[in-house]
This record gives sequence, structure tokens and C-alpha cells, in this order.
Amino acid sequence: MAFSDSAAKQLENITSEAEIHALDRALVVVSVDPEVGEPIPGSAAGPQLREYADEFERVRLLYWVTALKTVVVVAYLEV
Repeated sequence: MAFSDSAAKQLENITSEAEIHALDRALVVVSVDPEVGEPIPGSAAGPQLREYADEFERVRLLYWVTALKTVVVVAYLEV
């Protein structure tokens, strides 16, 4: 799993244990099954972005999967 620069900056601003727990839970789900997220419609020129939403933890991850199955997290959002 890797993080884009913008996602890494978001992670630096997380301060509460509840937020860390919610993010960890979502990251585990996506790392176990990268196809779990819904594809986000877009152009075929770039990577296919996906969105994973965890309604229980109230978070969303925007990410894409490389050809070698590395998950690149683009953004972490609280819902």
C-alpha cells in the first residue's frame, strides 16, 4: 500500500485514536480485496480510481490499483 502526497498530508493531520482506528480498518479491507471499492467513472487515459466507503466507521477511501496490485491511496475522507 502506498499513499499519494495529498493523502500523506491528510494522514499527518489525524490526531484522534478514533480516526486512526477508522482509517486502519478501511485500509485493511482494501488491502485484502483491492476490488472491493466501486469504480469511479472517468477517462480511460489515467488509472481507474475506486471508492471504498465504510458506513460503520463513516470513512471513504479513494484509491487506484497498479498493475502489480499495489494499492495507491489518493484521499481519505470522513463522511
